[in-house]
Amino acid sequence: MSKYSDYRKSMVQRFWKYQNENFSDREEYFERPFSPNGRPPVFHKKTADNNLIFNPDNSPQERALLLKEIPPKERHRWFRSMSSSQAVAQSIIGNLKVYDRLHYLCELSDDAGLPLMGNASPSKENFHMEYNVKYLNEPRPTSLDGFISGDYQVAIECKLMEPEVGTCSRPRLRKIDKNYERDYCNGTYTYQNGRKTRCSLTDIGVSYWKYIPDLFKWNSNMDHPTCPLRKNYQLVRNILAACVRDDGFVLPEKGHVVLIYDERNPAFQKGGKGCTAYEITKEALQEPQLLRKCSWQRIIKHLRNKDKFSWLVDQLKAKYGL
Repeated sequence: MSKYSDYRKSMVQRFWKYQNENFSDREEYFERPFSPNGRPPVFHKKTADNNLIFNPDNSPQERALLLKEIPPKERHRWFRSMSSSQAVAQSIIGNLKVYDRLHYLCELSDDAGLPLMGNASPSKENFHMEYNVKYLNEPRPTSLDGFISGDYQVAIECKLMEPEVGTCSRPRLRKIDKNYERDYCNGTYTYQNGRKTRCSLTDIGVSYWKYIPDLFKWNSNMDHPTCPLRKNYQLVRNILAACVRDDGFVLPEKGHVVLIYDERNPAFQKGGKGCTAYEITKEALQEPQLLRKCSWQRIIKHLRNKDKFSWLVDQLKAKYGL
């Protein structure tokens, strides 16, 4: 944890330096002009667009196109913070879409040497940010950071300073939560609280465990002392989103997931929570190539060779140190 704390501290210091150098005359843009308590700069809601990196020579139409990729109503709770992974994803991948350069991603390999985008052909027409998956019967549909639709689908999960990948919320329910009695889970995959199924989510009709046996080595018809989804819930949902179609067919040969991360973040280095969740999930897959990862650094290094994006590379270096 000390390594993560040091990483976070260095990132927060960088953000305040960036704020001072780029917004010194715009203190009114921020909730706090200066915060020495370890909190990164946070924009006011009305000035949140400034958390994105725009081409300084862009047209009003290009600016509008980037903003359209993730409308304000789709922004995460912490989008206004400079530490937002959603903001860095929109700044990088969103700009690739605006300038019709998503094919640059196809020129990259993942950490293991596999084609990052597989057989997908991302374009302005088939690439979406904050894409809602509506065929897993979730009360709140899975929202993907990035999604390439079509014959071959790719779900993209973006991280920056997160200390882990998304975990299942059911074991984290508190007695004061209104759905505690119905939905609480103790973190095991067992019959609990009088439910008819081993999973709290299955009990309310969510389809995860209907499809999991087609993609993973996990047996849905036996108890597990630790639920296989507890610590890697988000990655599993993304794999289902990429490989299950809206007609219910499971097509592992027609999709995969890409996890994009900051290689400086200890959580995504060997032994970190994010890296461990990734490795466990990949090992459990019947087809391990369904899960791939790549650092922001690898992507940006590739963009440095593209003259059209020198403005983006320079700003990413200044703001994030990427």
